[in-house]
Amino acid sequence: MKKILVVEDDESQRLLYHDELAEAGYEVVLAANGKEALKQLDVAGPDLVVLDIVMPVMDGMETLGRIIREHRDVPIILNTAYSSYKDDFMSWGAEAYVVKSADLGELKDKVREILRESGGQGE
Repeated sequence: MKKILVVEDDESQRLLYHDELAEAGYEVVLAANGKEALKQLDVAGPDLVVLDIVMPVMDGMETLGRIIREHRDVPIILNTAYSSYKDDFMSWGAEAYVVKSADLGELKDKVREILRESGGQGE
């Protein structure tokens, strides 16, 4: 079973992503900010990270840079309500950029696609 780390400061969003991704057959680990995410990367060893950008403590762009430096082999999907970050050169380090939506279909499709490309089955 593939493991996904979801980094999201909004608790209701975290729980929604957890439930939807678990229902799709993934093991899901949660973090409320970038600092927690970096700890979870070392402890949980996820196969993929779904990363919000606007968060307290450590934002997603700083977290993205740290993950790229320290865990280069872990693919990242930036998942944010703000499409404007797509033009930030740091966002180019992620495998995908998904604008948040009530429909998680696009996010789940990207998760499946990236895990398949990185050598897993995607589910």
